[in-house]
Amino acid sequence: MSIHRLERLAGEAEARLPVAVARYFRQGSGASVSTAEAVIAWERQRLLPHALVDVSQVETGTTLLGTPVRTPIAVAPSTFQRAADPQGERAMAAAVAELGSLLTVSSNAGTRFEAIAETGVAWWLQAYLPSDRHAALPLLERAVEAGARAIVLTADTPVVANKDDGDAETIWQIAEDDWLQVNFDANYGSRPEHAKARDLGPADIEWLRERTGLPVVVKGILRPDDAARCVAAGAAAIWVSNHGGRQLDGAAATADCLPDVVAAVGDQAEVYVDGGIRSGRHVLTALALGARGVFLGRPPLWALAAGGRDRVVTEMTVLNDELVEAMQLAGMSRPRADPSLVMTARR
Repeated sequence: MSIHRLERLAGEAEARLPVAVARYFRQGSGASVSTAEAVIAWERQRLLPHALVDVSQVETGTTLLGTPVRTPIAVAPSTFQRAADPQGERAMAAAVAELGSLLTVSSNAGTRFEAIAETGVAWWLQAYLPSDRHAALPLLERAVEAGARAIVLTADTPVVANKDDGDAETIWQIAEDDWLQVNFDANYGSRPEHAKARDLGPADIEWLRERTGLPVVVKGILRPDDAARCVAAGAAAIWVSNHGGRQLDGAAATADCLPDVVAAVGDQAEVYVDGGIRSGRHVLTALALGARGVFLGRPPLWALAAGGRDRVVTEMTVLNDELVEAMQLAGMSRPRADPSLVMTARR
Protein backbone atom coordinates (compact mmCIF):
# COMPACT_ATOMS: atom_id res chain seq x y z
CA MET A 1 0.00 0.00 0.00
CA SER A 2 2.29 2.72 -1.26
CA ILE A 3 1.48 6.31 -0.40
CA HIS A 4 0.19 6.87 -3.94
CA ARG A 5 -1.97 3.75 -3.80
CA LEU A 6 -3.35 4.87 -0.47
CA GLU A 7 -4.26 8.32 -1.77
CA ARG A 8 -6.12 6.67 -4.63
CA LEU A 9 -7.91 4.48 -2.08
CA ALA A 10 -8.80 7.53 0.02
CA GLY A 11 -10.13 9.32 -3.05
CA GLU A 12 -12.25 6.34 -4.01
CA ALA A 13 -13.64 6.08 -0.48
CA GLU A 14 -14.38 9.79 -0.20
CA ALA A 15 -16.23 9.75 -3.53
CA ARG A 16 -18.67 7.27 -1.94
CA LEU A 17 -19.04 9.00 1.40
CA PRO A 18 -21.13 12.02 2.42
CA VAL A 19 -18.87 15.07 2.52
CA ALA A 20 -19.22 15.41 6.29
CA VAL A 21 -18.12 11.81 6.85
CA ALA A 22 -15.17 12.05 4.47
CA ARG A 23 -13.99 15.22 6.19
CA TYR A 24 -14.36 13.67 9.65
CA PHE A 25 -12.25 10.65 8.69
CA ARG A 26 -9.43 12.73 7.21
CA GLN A 27 -9.29 15.84 9.39
CA GLY A 28 -7.04 16.60 12.32
CA SER A 29 -7.53 19.16 15.05
CA GLY A 30 -6.63 22.82 14.82
CA ALA A 31 -4.66 23.52 11.66
CA SER A 32 -3.98 19.77 11.19
CA VAL A 33 -0.23 20.31 11.65
CA SER A 34 0.34 16.99 13.40
CA THR A 35 -1.84 15.11 10.94
CA ALA A 36 0.12 16.53 8.01
CA GLU A 37 3.49 15.73 9.57
CA ALA A 38 2.71 12.11 10.45
CA VAL A 39 3.54 10.54 7.09
CA ILE A 40 6.45 12.92 6.49
CA ALA A 41 8.10 11.77 9.72
CA TRP A 42 8.19 8.16 8.52
CA GLU A 43 9.26 9.20 5.03
CA ARG A 44 12.36 10.99 6.28
CA GLN A 45 13.68 7.87 8.01
CA ARG A 46 16.58 6.30 6.11
CA LEU A 47 17.60 2.65 6.28
CA LEU A 48 20.94 0.82 6.30
CA PRO A 49 20.03 -2.63 4.93
CA HIS A 50 21.99 -5.71 5.92
CA ALA A 51 23.63 -7.66 3.07
CA LEU A 52 24.51 -11.35 2.71
CA VAL A 53 21.58 -12.43 4.87
CA ASP A 54 19.44 -15.47 4.11
CA VAL A 55 15.94 -14.13 3.42
CA SER A 56 14.70 -17.11 1.43
CA GLN A 57 12.12 -17.58 4.19
CA VAL A 58 10.54 -14.46 5.71
CA GLU A 59 8.08 -14.74 8.58
CA THR A 60 5.84 -11.82 9.52
CA GLY A 61 4.03 -13.56 12.37
CA THR A 62 4.45 -12.41 15.96
CA THR A 63 2.42 -12.13 19.16
CA LEU A 64 0.64 -9.13 20.66
CA LEU A 65 0.18 -9.58 24.41
CA GLY A 66 0.37 -13.32 23.86
CA THR A 67 -2.11 -13.45 20.97
CA PRO A 68 -0.52 -15.04 17.87
CA VAL A 69 -0.99 -12.92 14.75
CA ARG A 70 0.15 -13.60 11.19
CA THR A 71 1.23 -9.99 10.72
CA PRO A 72 2.41 -7.20 13.02
CA ILE A 73 0.00 -4.85 11.22
CA ALA A 74 -3.18 -4.46 13.29
CA VAL A 75 -6.21 -2.16 13.22
CA ALA A 76 -6.64 0.83 15.53
CA PRO A 77 -9.97 1.91 17.04
CA SER A 78 -12.10 4.30 15.04
CA THR A 79 -15.58 5.68 15.48
CA PHE A 80 -18.34 5.81 12.86
CA GLN A 81 -17.38 2.64 11.00
CA ARG A 82 -21.06 2.17 10.18
CA ALA A 83 -20.88 5.50 8.35
CA ALA A 84 -18.27 3.88 6.11
CA ASP A 85 -20.15 0.62 5.53
CA PRO A 86 -23.55 -0.62 6.77
CA GLN A 87 -21.87 -3.63 8.39
CA GLY A 88 -19.38 -1.36 10.17
CA GLU A 89 -17.28 -3.03 12.83
CA ARG A 90 -18.61 -6.47 11.96
CA ALA A 91 -17.23 -6.18 8.43
CA MET A 92 -13.93 -4.83 9.75
CA ALA A 93 -13.73 -7.65 12.29
CA ALA A 94 -14.41 -10.30 9.65
CA ALA A 95 -11.63 -8.88 7.49
CA VAL A 96 -9.14 -8.75 10.35
CA ALA A 97 -10.06 -12.31 11.33
CA GLU A 98 -9.35 -13.51 7.79
CA LEU A 99 -6.01 -11.69 7.84
CA GLY A 100 -5.09 -13.34 11.13
CA SER A 101 -4.46 -9.99 12.77
CA LEU A 102 -5.92 -8.10 15.73
CA LEU A 103 -8.68 -5.50 15.97
CA THR A 104 -9.06 -2.72 18.52
CA VAL A 105 -12.74 -1.87 18.94
CA SER A 106 -13.78 1.65 19.87
CA SER A 107 -15.94 2.01 22.96
CA ASN A 108 -18.12 4.17 20.70
CA ALA A 109 -18.69 1.27 18.28
CA GLY A 110 -21.95 1.01 16.38
CA THR A 111 -21.92 -2.80 16.51
CA ARG A 112 -22.60 -5.02 19.50
CA PHE A 113 -19.54 -6.64 20.99
CA GLU A 114 -21.18 -10.05 20.65
CA ALA A 115 -21.58 -9.59 16.88
CA ILE A 116 -17.93 -8.59 16.58
CA ALA A 117 -16.85 -11.63 18.57
CA GLU A 118 -18.93 -13.95 16.34
CA THR A 119 -16.49 -13.31 13.50
CA GLY A 120 -13.75 -15.08 15.46
CA VAL A 121 -11.51 -12.02 15.47
CA ALA A 122 -9.00 -11.43 18.26
CA TRP A 123 -9.95 -8.04 19.70
CA TRP A 124 -9.19 -5.47 22.36
CA LEU A 125 -11.53 -2.80 23.71
CA GLN A 126 -10.49 0.85 23.55
CA ALA A 127 -11.92 2.73 26.51
CA TYR A 128 -12.28 6.29 27.73
CA LEU A 129 -12.87 6.54 31.45
CA PRO A 130 -15.57 8.94 32.67
CA SER A 131 -15.17 11.17 35.70
CA ASP A 132 -17.31 8.62 37.57
CA ARG A 133 -15.25 5.51 36.91
CA HIS A 134 -18.04 3.18 37.98
CA ALA A 135 -20.21 4.44 35.12
CA ALA A 136 -17.83 2.62 32.76
CA LEU A 137 -18.31 -0.77 34.42
CA PRO A 138 -21.30 -2.00 32.36
CA LEU A 139 -19.39 -1.37 29.13
CA LEU A 140 -16.25 -3.04 30.45
CA GLU A 141 -18.19 -6.04 31.73
CA ARG A 142 -19.92 -6.50 28.37
CA ALA A 143 -16.56 -6.43 26.60
CA VAL A 144 -15.07 -9.00 28.97
CA GLU A 145 -18.09 -11.29 28.56
CA ALA A 146 -17.82 -11.00 24.77
CA GLY A 147 -14.17 -12.05 24.77
CA ALA A 148 -12.08 -8.88 24.70
CA ARG A 149 -8.45 -9.80 25.38
CA ALA A 150 -7.17 -6.43 26.64
CA ILE A 151 -8.32 -2.95 27.57
CA VAL A 152 -6.75 -0.03 25.71
CA LEU A 153 -6.97 3.06 27.89
CA THR A 154 -6.91 6.24 25.82
CA ALA A 155 -4.84 8.70 27.82
CA ASP A 156 -4.65 11.76 25.56
CA THR A 157 -8.27 12.90 25.62
CA PRO A 158 -9.18 14.75 28.83
CA VAL A 159 -11.18 16.95 26.48
CA VAL A 160 -11.97 16.50 22.79
CA ALA A 161 -9.99 18.94 20.64
CA ASN A 162 -11.87 21.23 18.30
CA LYS A 163 -12.07 20.32 14.61
CA ASP A 164 -12.48 23.14 12.10
CA ASP A 165 -15.64 22.45 10.10
CA GLY A 166 -16.40 26.10 9.47
CA ASP A 167 -20.07 26.45 8.60
CA ALA A 168 -20.19 23.07 6.86
CA GLU A 169 -22.49 20.24 7.87
CA THR A 170 -20.82 17.94 10.41
CA ILE A 171 -20.98 14.20 10.87
CA TRP A 172 -22.82 14.74 14.14
CA GLN A 173 -25.67 16.40 12.27
CA ILE A 174 -26.20 13.45 9.91
CA ALA A 175 -25.29 10.54 12.22
CA GLU A 176 -27.85 7.78 12.64
CA ASP A 177 -28.66 6.73 16.19
CA ASP A 178 -27.16 3.27 15.71
CA TRP A 179 -23.87 4.47 14.25
CA LEU A 180 -22.21 4.70 17.66
CA GLN A 181 -22.34 3.85 21.36
CA VAL A 182 -24.65 0.85 20.99
CA ASN A 183 -22.81 -1.00 23.78
CA PHE A 184 -23.50 1.65 26.41
CA ASP A 185 -26.47 1.72 28.75
CA ALA A 186 -29.33 3.78 27.38
CA ASN A 187 -28.82 6.63 29.85
CA TYR A 188 -25.03 6.88 29.46
CA GLY A 189 -23.98 10.42 28.70
CA SER A 190 -26.99 11.96 30.37
CA ARG A 191 -25.16 13.20 33.48
CA PRO A 192 -22.09 15.43 34.02
CA GLU A 193 -20.17 12.58 35.68
CA HIS A 194 -20.31 10.66 32.40
CA ALA A 195 -18.00 13.20 30.75
CA LYS A 196 -14.44 12.11 29.97
CA ALA A 197 -12.24 12.13 33.06
CA ARG A 198 -9.87 15.07 33.37
CA ASP A 199 -8.13 13.48 36.35
CA LEU A 200 -6.73 10.28 34.80
CA GLY A 201 -3.71 8.93 36.63
CA PRO A 202 -1.58 5.82 37.05
CA ALA A 203 -4.07 4.45 39.60
CA ASP A 204 -6.60 4.04 36.78
CA ILE A 205 -4.38 1.42 35.18
CA GLU A 206 -4.52 -0.78 38.26
CA TRP A 207 -8.27 -0.09 38.63
CA LEU A 208 -8.89 -1.36 35.10
CA ARG A 209 -6.74 -4.43 35.67
CA GLU A 210 -8.58 -5.31 38.86
CA ARG A 211 -12.04 -4.68 37.47
CA THR A 212 -11.60 -6.55 34.18
CA GLY A 213 -8.89 -9.10 34.86
CA LEU A 214 -7.36 -8.10 31.53
CA PRO A 215 -4.00 -6.58 30.60
CA VAL A 216 -4.07 -2.81 30.09
CA VAL A 217 -2.51 -1.01 27.15
CA VAL A 218 -2.08 2.75 27.54
CA LYS A 219 -2.64 4.60 24.25
CA GLY A 220 -1.67 8.20 23.57
CA ILE A 221 1.84 8.22 25.03
CA LEU A 222 4.62 10.28 23.42
CA ARG A 223 7.02 10.86 26.33
CA PRO A 224 9.41 8.26 27.80
CA ASP A 225 8.79 9.48 31.35
CA ASP A 226 5.04 9.00 30.94
CA ALA A 227 5.66 5.54 29.49
CA ALA A 228 7.76 4.63 32.52
CA ARG A 229 5.04 5.83 34.92
CA CYS A 230 2.45 3.71 33.12
CA VAL A 231 4.60 0.58 33.20
CA ALA A 232 5.39 1.12 36.87
CA ALA A 233 1.63 1.27 37.49
CA GLY A 234 1.11 -2.07 35.79
CA ALA A 235 0.56 -1.34 32.09
CA ALA A 236 1.31 -4.37 29.93
CA ALA A 237 2.00 -2.26 26.85
CA ILE A 238 2.51 1.31 25.70
CA TRP A 239 0.91 2.58 22.51
CA VAL A 240 2.81 5.53 21.04
CA SER A 241 0.15 7.73 19.47
CA ASN A 242 -0.91 11.34 19.02
CA HIS A 243 -4.47 10.30 18.16
CA GLY A 244 -3.91 10.70 14.44
CA GLY A 245 -3.28 14.40 14.98
CA ARG A 246 -6.83 14.78 16.28
CA GLN A 247 -6.01 15.99 19.80
CA LEU A 248 -3.23 18.49 20.59
CA ASP A 249 -2.29 20.02 17.26
CA GLY A 250 1.47 20.41 17.01
CA ALA A 251 2.10 17.27 19.08
CA ALA A 252 5.25 15.48 17.95
CA ALA A 253 5.14 12.80 15.28
CA THR A 254 5.06 9.23 16.56
CA ALA A 255 7.97 8.21 14.33
CA ASP A 256 10.12 10.69 16.24
CA CYS A 257 8.86 9.64 19.68
CA LEU A 258 9.03 5.85 19.29
CA PRO A 259 12.80 5.35 19.86
CA ASP A 260 12.87 7.16 23.22
CA VAL A 261 9.78 5.33 24.49
CA VAL A 262 11.29 1.97 23.50
CA ALA A 263 14.56 2.91 25.23
CA ALA A 264 12.64 3.74 28.41
CA VAL A 265 10.32 0.73 28.69
CA GLY A 266 10.93 -1.68 25.82
CA ASP A 267 12.60 -4.21 28.11
CA GLN A 268 9.59 -4.20 30.46
CA ALA A 269 6.52 -3.90 28.24
CA GLU A 270 5.46 -4.23 24.63
CA VAL A 271 5.46 -1.01 22.62
CA TYR A 272 3.14 -0.25 19.68
CA VAL A 273 2.86 2.73 17.37
CA ASP A 274 0.34 4.31 15.02
CA GLY A 275 0.15 7.53 13.04
CA GLY A 276 1.07 8.07 9.39
CA ILE A 277 2.12 4.50 8.63
CA ARG A 278 1.35 4.10 4.94
CA SER A 279 3.75 1.52 3.47
CA GLY A 280 5.60 -1.68 4.18
CA ARG A 281 8.78 0.35 4.53
CA HIS A 282 7.17 2.40 7.29
CA VAL A 283 6.16 -0.80 9.07
CA LEU A 284 9.70 -2.17 8.75
CA THR A 285 11.09 1.06 10.19
CA ALA A 286 8.74 0.90 13.17
CA LEU A 287 9.67 -2.71 13.88
CA ALA A 288 13.37 -1.94 13.62
CA LEU A 289 12.92 0.94 16.07
CA GLY A 290 11.42 -1.47 18.58
CA ALA A 291 7.66 -1.52 18.00
CA ARG A 292 6.13 -4.94 18.61
CA GLY A 293 3.26 -4.06 16.30
CA VAL A 294 1.84 -1.15 14.31
CA PHE A 295 -1.78 -0.04 14.22
CA LEU A 296 -3.55 1.59 11.29
CA GLY A 297 -6.50 3.94 11.64
CA ARG A 298 -7.49 5.79 8.47
CA PRO A 299 -6.31 3.26 5.82
CA PRO A 300 -8.63 0.43 6.96
CA LEU A 301 -11.49 2.93 7.27
CA TRP A 302 -10.95 4.10 3.70
CA ALA A 303 -10.79 0.49 2.52
CA LEU A 304 -14.02 -0.29 4.36
CA ALA A 305 -15.73 2.67 2.70
CA ALA A 306 -14.33 1.81 -0.73
CA GLY A 307 -15.42 -1.80 -0.78
CA GLY A 308 -16.37 -3.27 2.57
CA ARG A 309 -14.83 -6.36 4.13
CA ASP A 310 -13.20 -7.68 0.95
CA ARG A 311 -11.48 -4.39 0.20
CA VAL A 312 -10.03 -4.26 3.73
CA VAL A 313 -8.58 -7.75 3.18
CA THR A 314 -7.15 -6.72 -0.19
CA GLU A 315 -5.49 -3.51 0.97
CA MET A 316 -4.10 -4.94 4.20
CA THR A 317 -2.72 -7.91 2.26
CA VAL A 318 -0.97 -5.54 -0.13
CA LEU A 319 0.58 -3.74 2.84
CA ASN A 320 1.80 -6.99 4.38
CA ASP A 321 3.25 -8.05 1.01
CA GLU A 322 5.11 -4.74 0.93
CA LEU A 323 6.45 -5.50 4.40
CA VAL A 324 7.74 -8.90 3.24
CA GLU A 325 9.57 -7.30 0.33
CA ALA A 326 11.01 -4.57 2.55
CA MET A 327 12.21 -7.18 5.05
CA GLN A 328 13.89 -9.19 2.29
CA LEU A 329 15.63 -6.13 0.89
CA ALA A 330 16.72 -5.03 4.37
CA GLY A 331 18.01 -8.43 5.44
CA MET A 332 15.40 -9.14 8.13
CA SER A 333 13.83 -12.60 8.18
CA ARG A 334 11.37 -12.00 11.06
CA PRO A 335 9.92 -9.02 12.94
CA ARG A 336 12.43 -7.79 15.49
CA ALA A 337 14.02 -4.68 16.91
CA ASP A 338 17.16 -3.62 15.07
CA PRO A 339 17.94 0.09 15.59
CA SER A 340 21.10 -0.26 13.51
CA LEU A 341 18.84 -0.62 10.46
CA VAL A 342 17.57 2.96 10.84
CA MET A 343 20.22 5.55 10.04
CA THR A 344 18.35 8.39 11.78
CA ALA A 345 18.34 6.35 15.01
CA ARG A 346 22.15 6.31 15.01
CA ARG A 347 22.63 10.07 15.01
